[in-house]
Amino acid sequence: MSISPNACVIVDDKPLFLGASDLLKHSADFTKELLRRELEIRLAELDEKWHYTSLEKIFFEKGIYKELEEKHKDWEAVLVAIDKGFAPYKKQLKREIMREDIVKLTEKPVRRIYRLDINELNEQIKAIDAEIKQVKHDLANLVDFAVAYFEGLLKKYGKGRERKTEIKTFDTIQQQSVAIANTKLYVNRADGFIGTSLKKDEFVADCSDIDNIIVFRRDGVMLVTKVSDKTFVGKDIIHVDVFRKGDERMTYNMIYTDGKTGYSLAKRFNVTGITRDKEYNLTKGEKGSKVHYFTANPNGEAEVVTVKLSPNCAAKKKEFDFYFETIPIKGRSSMGNVVTKWPIRSVKFKEKGVSTLSGLKIWYDDAVGRLNTDQRGVFVGSFEGEDKILVFYKNGTYELTNFELTNRFDAEQAMYIEKFNPERIVTTVYFDADKKQYNVKRFKIETQTLNNKFSFIKEGAQNYVELVTTQAEPVVILRTGKKRDPEEEEIPLHEAYEVTGWRTVGNKIAGDDFVNIELITEDEEAEQEDDDAGNVQGELF
Repeated sequence: MSISPNACVIVDDKPLFLGASDLLKHSADFTKELLRRELEIRLAELDEKWHYTSLEKIFFEKGIYKELEEKHKDWEAVLVAIDKGFAPYKKQLKREIMREDIVKLTEKPVRRIYRLDINELNEQIKAIDAEIKQVKHDLANLVDFAVAYFEGLLKKYGKGRERKTEIKTFDTIQQQSVAIANTKLYVNRADGFIGTSLKKDEFVADCSDIDNIIVFRRDGVMLVTKVSDKTFVGKDIIHVDVFRKGDERMTYNMIYTDGKTGYSLAKRFNVTGITRDKEYNLTKGEKGSKVHYFTANPNGEAEVVTVKLSPNCAAKKKEFDFYFETIPIKGRSSMGNVVTKWPIRSVKFKEKGVSTLSGLKIWYDDAVGRLNTDQRGVFVGSFEGEDKILVFYKNGTYELTNFELTNRFDAEQAMYIEKFNPERIVTTVYFDADKKQYNVKRFKIETQTLNNKFSFIKEGAQNYVELVTTQAEPVVILRTGKKRDPEEEEIPLHEAYEVTGWRTVGNKIAGDDFVNIELITEDEEAEQEDDDAGNVQGELF
């Protein structure tokens, strides 16, 4: 992938646009200058160390320290006498002897005199001389020294310290779907106010600061507005919730009376997109229209209600059941189907209905570890109602979750994901690090807790899952022996191993001579059977 950087940097107090080569050159030159300054500092330190070590050697070797035992007039006279003692040897030094040098020598403890080793001081001076020579050589050959410095960095910080960042694919994220629900929404139905500051009123739901709120009123008007501290949306609110834009499964069931004709109609509709703060009339818009019954159904559920007519009307049957499942789901502007032409006294919920929508088809994208309905990745299944998702991880744990598209899984650890069926038998092969062997176990998922990981293999820090499947009749090819020329054995695991509890350890299938294990998929088994049949047929004919 070609990248053309347009980097603006400051060079000599001026902004310049430089390419990658120029940036690298400036960086290398700057590093070289820093190294030169460091070498100069080190050279100065070595010269100072050489000077003092040489002073210390002369001070003790030539007996100048004995001036401390003489009875001089004052301390200043002692320092002068020591300085005179160094007079014959000053030509051996690289710089003049300062007063501070002499004072430092006199601070040496007495025991240092008796433990003095002149040979040791000579070795120290030789080592300093050698290092000074090396530093001067490095300064004279600064480019070679800089190259060696960079190579040293690579050697010191390369192996074992590789980059930990990884290249990964990111999913498209909607801001509303990941915003934290950090506030609470309240409603005053009678007065027509909604907001996060109405804490004395009815609690609606948790929401975020960027959510939109959908509101339905008794007069059949709907609107969507942004969440705020306090907003007037109209009196007599019958339903309020956080609005999910583009949600085609949220179905609203409604029975209303038209103010002009007096007829009562039922309708089912979705709200997928709207203009914020615009009022939409869900009835015919006639004065006096009124909503008798309203429900919001996340999966298109169609309930049964009991309709009671006014006792003063001429209808022979003044009470009957109405089934919402008989009405198709249409747009919000549809007028609906006639329920009755007589005045309605009340509409009461009678029986919970089932979803009239087909199951939600879900795929799993292992590149980003997320569920989706865009057909990206592996098809997981068609979900509705209380269906769950089962996930197996490499560390030997499994997890049950709902099928919310906001769920996220560790793409590197998740090795198997499917629609949960409690009747299916799980077959797994895992490594037992304690015994250095591979075990097989077959079991059923017995837990029902959501979003909680359970370990299904023997506990151990280095234990891991090699294979897991829910095939009814799993057949594997086990390879053992030498890696270059392993022995192969086809094993029908459903015949060789019994189903046990999910907490059991399992049975040994291979030892430390294990090479690998391969699951024969159901399609491959069918192909193998066809091939075998063809071979037999060829022999017969």
